[in-house]
Amino acid sequence: MPIATVDPATGETLETFEPLSADEIEQRLATAESAYAQHRTRSFAERARLLNRAADLLEEDTADIARTMTAEMGKPVKAARAEAAKCVKAMRWYAERAEGLLADEHPPQDDVSDSGASRAVVHYRPLGVVLAVMPWNFPLWQVVRFAAPALMAGNVALLKHASNVPRTALYLQDLFRRAGYPEGCFQTLLIGSGEVEDILRDRRVAAATLTGSEPAGRSVASVAGDEIKKTVLELGGSDPYLVLPSADVERAAATAVTARVQNNGQSCIAAKRFIVHADVYDAFRDRFVAGMRELTVGDPMDEDTDVGPLASERGRADLEELVEDALARGATALCGGQRPKEQERGWFYSPTVLADVTPEMRIHREETFGPVATLYRVADLDEAVELANDTPFGLSSNVWTRDDADIARCVRDLQAGGVFFNGMTASHPGLPFGGVKRSGYGRELSGHGIREFCNATTVWYGAAE
Repeated sequence: MPIATVDPATGETLETFEPLSADEIEQRLATAESAYAQHRTRSFAERARLLNRAADLLEEDTADIARTMTAEMGKPVKAARAEAAKCVKAMRWYAERAEGLLADEHPPQDDVSDSGASRAVVHYRPLGVVLAVMPWNFPLWQVVRFAAPALMAGNVALLKHASNVPRTALYLQDLFRRAGYPEGCFQTLLIGSGEVEDILRDRRVAAATLTGSEPAGRSVASVAGDEIKKTVLELGGSDPYLVLPSADVERAAATAVTARVQNNGQSCIAAKRFIVHADVYDAFRDRFVAGMRELTVGDPMDEDTDVGPLASERGRADLEELVEDALARGATALCGGQRPKEQERGWFYSPTVLADVTPEMRIHREETFGPVATLYRVADLDEAVELANDTPFGLSSNVWTRDDADIARCVRDLQAGGVFFNGMTASHPGLPFGGVKRSGYGRELSGHGIREFCNATTVWYGAAE
């Protein structure tokens, strides 16, 4: 795949970029190693000063970088501005809290004495150079939610971004440079996926994090495993959205529309499978379908647009194949199910709701990365939970209910990294984020995220003679 900015609203190639040569990659690895030797010794106060400065600059740049993201991957520009603001918030959150999150831990004195020590302490130390392989769908947020905690912990970063968002990738490198970070603390590598293995195997790279597809995660994990290097993986999702009898159906349906089409439907944590109790199915279906039909599909630079184009022609073709397979096997399109006739150029797809979905359809098992929802009717909570878990993924989940027994059951039995009640899944700096099953492992954000790329060092002091 060439490294290029291609406007998904028109299909026009705006700019192409030459990938780094082998010599340039070697130079960046050497620079990262040198930068880490210094950055790891900086005080938390100095690290916080640098990260806060980066947050200030990003806040000033919001309008421009939002338009860059929209031009590269098609999200509505108002959503792109919100993404930049979220990054600013996360940077400031970690700048303020990292020192406390990584404070020394003192084991109970009984355990210390029992170990034969006079005292013991656990220190959190950075690992080193961390390679981040990041996706295009949230081209700023996915990087910042890794980089902010990693840099505050004393690590340094190498970014291999998706090949269709090079302008955003280069902006990030420049952002940290302008903030005052010394050369090598954060570097963007304009390379193809074929170069990732050699970089990950390099002795100077200590660990890796990847957000992306299951095949990409499997590839990175296998190389890292062979090299015995730490990885964090955030992969796909096919999140269930359960609506139970005691739910506020009107709110559940309105929220469901946003939960499905956020980021043009191209989000791992977007709700994708809508599992509705028979008692409220008809009322939910009618409101949900009406809400999907009312969405404005069009130019993502237009402030009134709700849904822009998919990020690539291939992505739209993959989505069309899933829908066509479902329709051919008996699914019913309650709305959408085709390209919008109003957009002759670009990679647009109509917001779609499919009912009568059955297990033999591909869409029942595979992730839908676009504005397509599948709708299921269930007889009771047992069937709802069974269907929710009938997926290889386990990223997040949503449940609408006001019944305490329903809540307890879903917390206990849903196989996911998160359960969100009476609202849609969202990431926040203070809450751990990640999945189970084929959605990956490890956690980002919160204290859990900043400690993923730290060495928890036990320091034991023997009794004085």
